[in-house]
Order: sequence, then structure tokens, then C-alpha cells
Amino acid sequence: MNGLLKFITCGSVDDGKSTLIGHMLYEAKLIFADQQNSLILDSKLGSRSSGIDYSLLLDGLMAEREQGITIDVAYRYFNTSNRSFIVADTPGHEQYTRNMAVGASFADLAIILVDATKGILTQTKRHIRICSLMGISHFVFAINKMDLIDYDEARFNTISNHIHELMQLYRYDSIIVIPVSATEGDNITTCSVAMPWYTKDALLPYLERVDTSCVEENKSFIMTVSRACRPNVDFRGFQGQVAQGSLALGDEVIILPMREKANVKQLLNTNIETDNISAGQAVTIVLDREVDCSRGCIITKDKSISSYRLFRADLLWTDDEELVIGRTLLLKIGTKVTQATVIKIHYCVDINSGEHILQKQAHKNDIINCDISLSEKVVLDKFETAKDLGRFILINRVTNATAACGVISYPLFRSDNLTWQNLDITREVRANQKNQTPMTLWFTGLSGSGKSTIANALEKMLVSELKHTMLLDGDNVRMGLNNNLGFSEEDRVENIRRIAETAKLMNDAGLIVLVAAISPFAKDRDNARAIIGEGFVEIYVSTSLDECIRRDTKNLYKKAINGEIKNFTGISSPYEAPLNAEIVIDTADKTIDEMLEEIRKFI
Repeated sequence: MNGLLKFITCGSVDDGKSTLIGHMLYEAKLIFADQQNSLILDSKLGSRSSGIDYSLLLDGLMAEREQGITIDVAYRYFNTSNRSFIVADTPGHEQYTRNMAVGASFADLAIILVDATKGILTQTKRHIRICSLMGISHFVFAINKMDLIDYDEARFNTISNHIHELMQLYRYDSIIVIPVSATEGDNITTCSVAMPWYTKDALLPYLERVDTSCVEENKSFIMTVSRACRPNVDFRGFQGQVAQGSLALGDEVIILPMREKANVKQLLNTNIETDNISAGQAVTIVLDREVDCSRGCIITKDKSISSYRLFRADLLWTDDEELVIGRTLLLKIGTKVTQATVIKIHYCVDINSGEHILQKQAHKNDIINCDISLSEKVVLDKFETAKDLGRFILINRVTNATAACGVISYPLFRSDNLTWQNLDITREVRANQKNQTPMTLWFTGLSGSGKSTIANALEKMLVSELKHTMLLDGDNVRMGLNNNLGFSEEDRVENIRRIAETAKLMNDAGLIVLVAAISPFAKDRDNARAIIGEGFVEIYVSTSLDECIRRDTKNLYKKAINGEIKNFTGISSPYEAPLNAEIVIDTADKTIDEMLEEIRKFI
């Protein structure tokens, strides 16, 4: 028997993915009798034809059955006398591309369906590219709905030639093109009598014999630690799934990122002691000495693996919100989670031609090449060298949704030469010298709301109390430090990031920093909070737009309304009001002294 085969079905909308797998399970008698009876009954109640609707075996959500589409990834586990299988049936709709990428990330082989009546479509090309991006190197192209074109060999050959031309853009280990009819069952489990001109294997026999194993002899041992296990004082083991390579008792290992060395004292495969462990096994490793090792660390024998803060990657952007350079996300690689920022987009890949298109932003379902910076050093490697250290996801910090998935092209070594320098004179020493608690009071609100006026009055009050302060006014900073930035969204993101980094340095100097900046986007204020950390206080000056317009002595609002100023906050660009600001002030009905007293009470 061949080893377990994990495969994915994908392709454009309504190409017959669920029907194909459902019919395969039905014909191979891989479903239970009650499932078969239920399938026949459900087909009579909601089918679009008089026959059996095999897709119902995979489409379990009510919305999927009502619309006749796949929305979520459906996993099925089955086996024949020759092999065991796990299949991920994925959606074809463009809006669910994220779900398709999830299925591709686990698979060794892709079955890509092509509608014989339509040929290769844009979404088909997108799925091929995503499969290749996720490291799949074995492809089966199922030309479906052959019954609708009267099993036309010429039409099949035309599509097959197009596929082989298209696949010249990608690296692959095996490829086969099979004409099928998912509805009628042609070439699914047995060769079809309707297509005597096709002499190769039917789909299921091919899947039973295809070899997707990769050469492991030269791959060094790598395991990402999921958990440090210490049930009692006499036992301390490190648990995880072996990503690649093998390990034996007595072997020397390196624990990254600390680069501590130790020897293997005991190995457990689940709860059974063993002398060797290998790729794919869930194991516990016990070392011969105490080392600093926890979730997110890497145990390896490869001395060349290192940690980095900067790398180049190919990325599939899946978030509904567009990717803006400089905005902070969360990166998850293995079991390690840290903050990450896309600092440069090199190009976007055209799905149809594969050409590289220069652009500064990425929209949903774009595939881009970019540079990513991390907030700390993380163990990583090229995807082609070590898959588990070379693939990652990006997470939207506000919604917690998966914003992107990607693979690492290569680390950028210049960042590895930078090391944070610990200083003897710390923030605490400087704060004690000044007899105050460093903090950043971040005033946000519309132009004309009174941010600078309040911040200026507050600073005078604090200085009169012998406090050490610095006021960073948004306009003043833009005329100096940020005078190279405009007012596009990415420039606004960078403007706030620079102000936050400056405020943090001043906090480290022991100063109380007052920031008066419109900072219209909630994500950027959240990013500033993350950068500054302890001591960040958000003060929302909630003066209404009408009042701000009434106070407008510079006629900025008038110019913005007339279209003379582009991207003006409150008129042609949105302002996202804080939902959980520590202090909220409306200048319309309070005096300066009342507002200062309110802030004083808080700080």
C-alpha cells in the first residue's frame, strides 16, 4: 500500500468539484448505507435534476445546498484496499479564495477541475498559482462535463494543450490530464467506454498509485515546539510534530533562537518510548540538561538555521481591507506569533499572464512579492528548504481574521546585523531622576477640534509643576521629521508610525510626551499604542464637524468642500472615532480649565 495521500479539489465556480468527489465515494462504495439512503432522499428534495446529486455528500452547509455551491472547505477521510486518503473539497468562488488557500496548504496533490464547455478561466489560473505558491508539485487536471460536449476528443486535446502551455510557468513533479464526467461517472473509478480514445488511468486508480513522497535523506531534523510538558519535578519534555528529518537517542540538538545545545536523553512517540523519531510523528523530546525552551522555539540538528527580522515573501492577500504599507499585523509561523509590518511591495502578479505589475497596495486575492519586517528575531528559512519554517499567515489585529498567507523566498541578511543594545541608564533611571512617570498623552480629533490648544495648555500646567515634557504637534512634525510624506493613506500610516516611535524614545528618556495629531484611522492609533506600550493614553477631542467648520479660520474646510484640498479628514477622507479612548473631551461645552482638570484627575 502507498502512503497516505492528502489532496485538494479546486477550480472555478461550478466546475463540479463536489460532484466529482461525491461520485467517486459513491461508486467506490466508500459511504455507509444510511448515507446512501440519505443522499438519494436529499437529491429528490432539493436536486436540480432527477438524478442523484453527488455534491450533497460534500456540501454540508445549508447555504451551500440552497445555492448549489461550496463555501467552506469540506474534509473527507476514506480509504481503499490500496491507499488511504484525505481530500479537501474547496470553494471556487473568488470571494472564498481564502478557504481554498487553507485547503491547499495541507495538500500534496491538487485535482484542478476544468469545465470542458468553458476551458481555462481566470479563477482556474488563480487556483493553479495558489497551489504552486503553497508548494504543491503534483497536479491532476480533470476536464469535467465531457458528456456535455459529446465526449469530443478534439476539444479535450485543445484544453490539454492549453494546460501544458500554462504549466510551463510553474515547477512540478507530475502532471496528468484526465477527461471525466462527474455526473455520469466517466473515468472516475473505471475507464469510460464512452471515451475509448483515452487510454491512461481513470482518476481513482491514478490516485491510488501516484507517488508524492519527497526525498528526506538529506533533510535535517526540525521540530517546532508546541508545548513544554512538566507533569512533575522529575520530567521535562518538549512536545510537537516532527516537520522533517529524523532524530535518535544521544543526538546533539540546537534550541533556537537561543542557540543552546543539548543531547537527547529520551524520546517518546505519543506515550511510547522509542530510539528514533521521524517526520510526521507527534513526539516528546527529553534533553540531558535544563535549557530555556518553550512554545514557538525550534529544536533542530541543522546549524545553518538562524533567526531574522526581515525577509522577502510571496503573499496571497485575503483580507477584505486593502493592504497598506506600514500597517502592523500579526504573523504566525509555526507556533510563534509576533508583530509584523509589510514595508515594501515589489510587484503584484497578473493572474492571466503572470506578468509583474508595479503597485503600492494590495487588494483581496492579489498575489504580491513584498518585504516583511518583524518586531523581533524569529527562526525562519526558505520555503523550498524547510516548509514549516518558510510558510506563515498574517492576521488582522482588529478582526483576528486571516489577512494573508505566504511563503518565504529568502531572509534579508542585512537585518541580522542589528542587535538591540541594552543600556545601563534605563527608562526607570531617567524617570526616577525626573521624579515622574513617563507617558504619552495622544490627542486625536478632527482638524479644528482643539487638540493643539488643549495640549499646549496642559504642557504649560505640567511645566509649572516642574514636570519634564515634550509636545509633538502634528503640523510641526510634518514640517520637519515627516516633510517627505504626503496625505495618501500609506503616507498617513507612516506619519503616525514615526510620531509613535519618536514618542517612545522620548518616554524612554523619562519625558511626558503630548501628541496632537488628527490620526484619523483606528488601526494607526492601535499601532501607536502597540509601539509605545505602557503609558499610552488616548484622549479623544470629540468636537463635532459642524463646530470645527465654524471655527475654521484658515478656510481649510471650505477649500476641502470645494475640492481644492484632496483627502481632507472629515470631508473627503474618513475619521474613525475612538470607541474606547481613556479620556473623551467635547470642547463645545467646557472651559479649558475644566478640561485640564479632567485630564489631571486621570493621569
